[in-house]
Amino acid sequence: MMRLLGYFRSSSSYRCRIALNLKGLAYENAPVNLRAGAQHEPDFERINPQCLVPALVTDEGHALHQSLAIIEWLDETHPAPPLLPAEPDLRAAVRGFAQTIACEIHPLQNLRVLEYLSGELGVDAGRKSAWLAHWIGEGLAACEDLLARRAENTKFCFGDTPGLADICLVPQIYSAARFGVDIGALTRINDIHQRCEALPAFAEAHPARQPDYRE
Repeated sequence: MMRLLGYFRSSSSYRCRIALNLKGLAYENAPVNLRAGAQHEPDFERINPQCLVPALVTDEGHALHQSLAIIEWLDETHPAPPLLPAEPDLRAAVRGFAQTIACEIHPLQNLRVLEYLSGELGVDAGRKSAWLAHWIGEGLAACEDLLARRAENTKFCFGDTPGLADICLVPQIYSAARFGVDIGALTRINDIHQRCEALPAFAEAHPARQPDYRE
Protein backbone atom coordinates (compact mmCIF):
# COMPACT_ATOMS: atom_id res chain seq x y z
CA MET A 1 0.00 0.00 0.00
CA MET A 2 1.19 3.51 -0.76
CA ARG A 3 2.27 5.61 2.21
CA LEU A 4 1.69 9.37 2.37
CA LEU A 5 3.94 11.18 4.80
CA GLY A 6 2.42 14.53 5.59
CA TYR A 7 1.04 16.92 8.17
CA PHE A 8 -2.64 17.60 8.77
CA ARG A 9 -2.39 21.35 8.20
CA SER A 10 0.11 21.28 5.33
CA SER A 11 -1.52 22.62 2.15
CA SER A 12 0.64 20.43 -0.05
CA SER A 13 -0.20 17.30 1.97
CA TYR A 14 -3.88 18.29 1.80
CA ARG A 15 -3.62 18.42 -2.02
CA CYS A 16 -2.24 14.90 -2.17
CA ARG A 17 -4.95 13.54 0.12
CA ILE A 18 -7.63 15.01 -2.15
CA ALA A 19 -6.00 13.54 -5.26
CA LEU A 20 -5.68 10.09 -3.71
CA ASN A 21 -9.33 10.25 -2.62
CA LEU A 22 -10.55 11.38 -6.05
CA LYS A 23 -8.68 8.42 -7.56
CA GLY A 24 -10.21 6.07 -4.99
CA LEU A 25 -6.78 4.83 -3.96
CA ALA A 26 -6.03 3.24 -0.60
CA TYR A 27 -3.03 4.64 1.24
CA GLU A 28 -1.47 4.73 4.68
CA ASN A 29 -1.59 8.17 6.28
CA ALA A 30 1.77 8.60 8.05
CA PRO A 31 1.85 11.89 10.02
CA VAL A 32 5.07 13.90 10.29
CA ASN A 33 4.87 16.44 13.13
CA LEU A 34 6.33 19.61 11.65
CA ARG A 35 5.93 21.56 14.90
CA ALA A 36 8.08 18.97 16.70
CA GLY A 37 10.70 19.02 13.93
CA ALA A 38 10.06 15.43 12.82
CA GLN A 39 10.81 16.43 9.21
CA HIS A 40 14.47 16.82 10.18
CA GLU A 41 14.82 13.36 11.70
CA PRO A 42 17.18 10.98 9.82
CA ASP A 43 14.42 8.53 8.87
CA PHE A 44 12.45 11.24 7.09
CA GLU A 45 15.50 12.94 5.61
CA ARG A 46 16.37 9.65 3.91
CA ILE A 47 12.96 9.80 2.20
CA ASN A 48 13.12 13.50 1.31
CA PRO A 49 16.48 15.29 1.68
CA GLN A 50 14.66 18.64 1.45
CA CYS A 51 12.94 17.80 4.78
CA LEU A 52 9.54 18.95 3.53
CA VAL A 53 6.17 17.22 3.40
CA PRO A 54 4.54 15.58 1.61
CA ALA A 55 6.39 12.51 0.45
CA LEU A 56 4.69 9.55 -1.17
CA VAL A 57 6.26 6.10 -0.92
CA THR A 58 4.90 3.96 -3.75
CA ASP A 59 3.98 0.29 -3.62
CA GLU A 60 7.40 -0.44 -5.11
CA GLY A 61 9.16 1.60 -2.42
CA HIS A 62 10.03 4.63 -4.55
CA ALA A 63 9.92 7.95 -2.67
CA LEU A 64 8.27 10.87 -4.49
CA HIS A 65 8.20 14.47 -3.31
CA GLN A 66 6.65 17.83 -4.27
CA SER A 67 2.87 17.73 -4.33
CA LEU A 68 2.32 18.67 -7.98
CA ALA A 69 4.79 16.01 -9.13
CA ILE A 70 3.08 13.44 -6.88
CA ILE A 71 -0.37 14.36 -8.22
CA GLU A 72 0.75 14.17 -11.85
CA TRP A 73 2.38 10.79 -11.13
CA LEU A 74 -0.95 9.60 -9.70
CA ASP A 75 -2.71 10.85 -12.82
CA GLU A 76 -0.27 9.06 -15.10
CA THR A 77 -0.29 5.76 -13.21
CA HIS A 78 -4.01 5.75 -12.33
CA PRO A 79 -5.65 7.63 -15.23
CA ALA A 80 -9.28 7.44 -14.09
CA PRO A 81 -10.74 9.84 -13.29
CA PRO A 82 -8.39 12.29 -15.03
CA LEU A 83 -7.19 15.31 -13.08
CA LEU A 84 -5.91 17.16 -16.15
CA PRO A 85 -7.82 17.79 -19.39
CA ALA A 86 -6.65 16.24 -22.65
CA GLU A 87 -6.75 19.45 -24.72
CA PRO A 88 -3.28 21.12 -24.60
CA ASP A 89 -4.37 24.75 -24.16
CA LEU A 90 -6.79 23.90 -21.36
CA ARG A 91 -4.22 21.59 -19.79
CA ALA A 92 -1.75 24.48 -19.69
CA ALA A 93 -4.40 26.76 -18.18
CA VAL A 94 -5.05 24.24 -15.39
CA ARG A 95 -1.34 23.85 -14.69
CA GLY A 96 -0.90 27.63 -14.67
CA PHE A 97 -3.73 28.07 -12.16
CA ALA A 98 -2.36 25.29 -9.94
CA GLN A 99 1.14 26.76 -10.04
CA THR A 100 -0.16 30.23 -9.19
CA ILE A 101 -1.17 28.71 -5.86
CA ALA A 102 1.52 26.08 -5.32
CA CYS A 103 4.49 28.14 -6.52
CA GLU A 104 3.50 31.76 -5.84
CA ILE A 105 1.10 31.90 -2.86
CA HIS A 106 1.76 28.82 -0.76
CA PRO A 107 5.56 29.16 -0.29
CA LEU A 108 5.10 32.59 1.34
CA GLN A 109 2.88 31.13 4.07
CA ASN A 110 5.05 28.08 4.68
CA LEU A 111 5.99 27.30 8.27
CA ARG A 112 9.73 27.66 7.66
CA VAL A 113 9.22 31.07 5.98
CA LEU A 114 7.06 32.36 8.84
CA GLU A 115 9.52 31.06 11.43
CA TYR A 116 12.36 32.84 9.60
CA LEU A 117 10.37 36.08 9.55
CA SER A 118 9.76 35.86 13.29
CA GLY A 119 13.04 34.36 14.43
CA GLU A 120 15.78 35.66 12.15
CA LEU A 121 14.23 38.95 11.05
CA GLY A 122 12.33 39.81 14.20
CA VAL A 123 9.04 40.49 12.43
CA ASP A 124 6.27 40.93 15.00
CA ALA A 125 2.87 39.20 14.86
CA GLY A 126 1.06 42.20 13.39
CA ARG A 127 3.49 42.66 10.52
CA LYS A 128 3.53 38.93 9.89
CA SER A 129 -0.28 38.98 9.61
CA ALA A 130 0.00 41.87 7.15
CA TRP A 131 2.51 39.83 5.12
CA LEU A 132 0.12 36.88 4.96
CA ALA A 133 -2.91 39.02 4.12
CA HIS A 134 -1.05 40.74 1.29
CA TRP A 135 0.32 37.68 -0.46
CA ILE A 136 -2.66 35.37 0.06
CA GLY A 137 -5.16 38.08 -0.83
CA GLU A 138 -3.27 39.23 -3.92
CA GLY A 139 -2.72 35.66 -5.11
CA LEU A 140 -6.31 34.51 -4.70
CA ALA A 141 -7.57 37.70 -6.37
CA ALA A 142 -5.44 36.73 -9.38
CA CYS A 143 -7.00 33.25 -9.29
CA GLU A 144 -10.45 34.83 -9.27
CA ASP A 145 -9.48 36.85 -12.34
CA LEU A 146 -8.19 33.74 -14.11
CA LEU A 147 -11.57 32.08 -13.52
CA ALA A 148 -13.37 35.17 -14.83
CA ARG A 149 -11.43 34.86 -18.11
CA ARG A 150 -12.54 31.29 -18.82
CA ALA A 151 -14.29 30.67 -22.13
CA GLU A 152 -17.25 29.27 -20.20
CA ASN A 153 -18.38 29.11 -16.60
CA THR A 154 -18.12 25.58 -15.28
CA LYS A 155 -19.09 23.95 -11.98
CA PHE A 156 -15.47 23.53 -10.98
CA CYS A 157 -12.38 25.53 -11.94
CA PHE A 158 -11.94 24.22 -15.47
CA GLY A 159 -14.70 21.72 -16.03
CA ASP A 160 -17.76 20.06 -14.60
CA THR A 161 -15.68 17.63 -12.56
CA PRO A 162 -12.89 18.58 -10.12
CA GLY A 163 -9.28 18.42 -11.22
CA LEU A 164 -5.81 19.69 -10.40
CA ALA A 165 -6.86 23.35 -10.14
CA ASP A 166 -9.58 22.54 -7.58
CA ILE A 167 -7.18 20.29 -5.67
CA CYS A 168 -4.86 23.28 -5.21
CA LEU A 169 -7.60 25.84 -4.58
CA VAL A 170 -9.39 24.18 -1.64
CA PRO A 171 -6.35 23.89 0.68
CA GLN A 172 -5.41 27.49 -0.09
CA ILE A 173 -8.86 28.71 0.92
CA TYR A 174 -8.49 26.73 4.15
CA SER A 175 -5.22 28.56 4.77
CA ALA A 176 -6.79 31.93 4.00
CA ALA A 177 -9.45 31.26 6.65
CA ARG A 178 -6.85 30.02 9.12
CA PHE A 179 -4.81 33.20 8.75
CA GLY A 180 -7.87 35.47 8.85
CA VAL A 181 -7.64 36.71 5.25
CA ASP A 182 -10.97 38.05 3.98
CA ILE A 183 -11.76 36.65 0.54
CA GLY A 184 -15.53 37.12 0.75
CA ALA A 185 -15.61 39.22 -2.42
CA LEU A 186 -14.10 36.43 -4.54
CA THR A 187 -17.42 34.89 -5.53
CA ARG A 188 -16.23 32.42 -8.17
CA ILE A 189 -13.61 30.95 -5.88
CA ASN A 190 -16.04 30.67 -2.99
CA ASP A 191 -18.74 29.04 -5.11
CA ILE A 192 -16.31 26.42 -6.39
CA HIS A 193 -15.00 25.84 -2.89
CA GLN A 194 -18.52 25.08 -1.64
CA ARG A 195 -19.09 22.56 -4.45
CA CYS A 196 -15.78 20.86 -3.70
CA GLU A 197 -16.41 20.65 0.03
CA ALA A 198 -19.70 18.85 -0.65
CA LEU A 199 -17.77 15.96 -2.25
CA PRO A 200 -16.52 13.12 -0.01
CA ALA A 201 -13.05 13.15 -1.60
CA PHE A 202 -12.52 16.73 -0.43
CA ALA A 203 -14.39 16.44 2.87
CA GLU A 204 -12.41 13.37 3.96
CA ALA A 205 -9.11 15.10 3.15
CA HIS A 206 -9.90 18.09 5.38
CA PRO A 207 -7.28 18.74 8.08
CA ALA A 208 -9.85 18.33 10.86
CA ARG A 209 -10.45 14.73 9.77
CA GLN A 210 -6.82 13.62 9.90
CA PRO A 211 -5.39 11.39 12.66
CA ASP A 212 -2.82 14.01 13.72
CA TYR A 213 -5.31 16.90 13.85
CA ARG A 214 -5.23 19.23 16.82
CA GLU A 215 -6.54 22.73 17.44
